[in-house]
Amino acid sequence: MKIAISLFLMSSLFVNAQQKSELTAEMANKLASMPLKCINQEYPNKTAHVINSEKDAVLTPKELHPSFYGCFDWHSSVHGHWMLVRLLRTEQNLENTDQIISILEASFSSEKIKEEAKYFTKYQVAQNFERTYGWAWILKLDEELAKWNHPKAKIWHQNLKPLTDEILRLWKAYLPKQTYPNRTGVHPNTAFAMCFAIDWARETDDKTFEKELSEKAKIFYLNNTKTPAYLEPDGSDFFSPSLEIAELMSRILQQKEFEKWLNDFYEKRSLENIEKIPIISDLSDYQTVHLVGLSFSKSWAMKNIANALPEGNKLRKRFEITREKFIENSLPIIFQGNYGGDHWLASFAVYAMTN
Repeated sequence: MKIAISLFLMSSLFVNAQQKSELTAEMANKLASMPLKCINQEYPNKTAHVINSEKDAVLTPKELHPSFYGCFDWHSSVHGHWMLVRLLRTEQNLENTDQIISILEASFSSEKIKEEAKYFTKYQVAQNFERTYGWAWILKLDEELAKWNHPKAKIWHQNLKPLTDEILRLWKAYLPKQTYPNRTGVHPNTAFAMCFAIDWARETDDKTFEKELSEKAKIFYLNNTKTPAYLEPDGSDFFSPSLEIAELMSRILQQKEFEKWLNDFYEKRSLENIEKIPIISDLSDYQTVHLVGLSFSKSWAMKNIANALPEGNKLRKRFEITREKFIENSLPIIFQGNYGGDHWLASFAVYAMTN
């Protein structure tokens, strides 16, 4: 009898956790308000622009990037736009729809996007601007627009093309020269970017790019074993380096091959460590708050890894439960900080809950 009650309670907890990880209409509206407040907010701003001359030194963020100048930095603006498109496409009861459409209409102006694309050729040092984190989010934004069968989305998708084409040109030139992957837990992480790039290549049927990405991923990661994930995270990580690699390999390996690869990739102590919820000591610190995003990225990575494993695989069940805990713990936190988290965390939450 006690066993039956225990199993019932465990089942109830799991169901409740699943419900908390689903994006409700109320939560969608609450999260949408965050990029709505910052997409047109120019300051504070971290431009990451290399000053080439005295004239450059006085350029404002909006002059540098007429579409993606808000939300503190370029990449956060891009994934804030992605998030609003995703919510428009998937949510039926979204408030402020007219406001969202108005903001997107302005950002996706043909002339503004052309200027965004020109930035990468105007300055020699801009060839590696936002490589490859921002590049990945541009492709994710383009992919989202491509999926949405709506008249405005089709226009915006076409308008975005000069920038998408420029990012592709840069990425296809860079990929053969990239000798080593970046294994950091922040923006330059290679595995994360390649996941998004492969998604885009499959959605748009760019088989050549998909093949190039898959082959490079195997060169980087196929022979990786006993990853030292017991050392994660670093103090400002918003990615788990090991989970990003595993998520990428789940996209490119067949199920049996991936299951064997994953078994060799993780040791017991590493698995136990990556399942720990990060401790965030100061939500107001712009770097420490990254650890809130770490929970969301761990959640979506675990979900995709679990989905790639066979039904009876023990790690599949384990990751399915653990990913829910990350969302349950982190979702309330993103509304308790300051602009350091407000300008970007909602995008990570929406991706984790709707991916």
